[in-house]
Amino acid sequence: MYRVKQENTEVIKMVKKTKITVDHSKCHTGASTDPRDCRKCLFVCDPAVFLMHPTLEEHPDPHNPEIWRIDPIWLSKCTGCMKCVKVCPEHAITVVPGVSLHEMKAR
Repeated sequence: MYRVKQENTEVIKMVKKTKITVDHSKCHTGASTDPRDCRKCLFVCDPAVFLMHPTLEEHPDPHNPEIWRIDPIWLSKCTGCMKCVKVCPEHAITVVPGVSLHEMKAR
């Protein structure tokens, strides 16, 4: 996996991939129980790592907020900027940045 460093477009070989988790129990709380009303992580993520989608029920009711989820789908696009973590009002997103080969050798 490779990640492009935005400052100088240097290509970095990633040894350990970035891990992103969304606590759906927290995402469905707060001011609104419908994650479609927030979507801050979707708007702030320039590489578009996240996707909002309905759960895989047989005949989901699109008006039911409980079926909607936000999940990190394209992890390889993550730059590790942490904007999604900072913008989430419910603290539902956790990001553990990947480790580059250079960082691994420095340890």
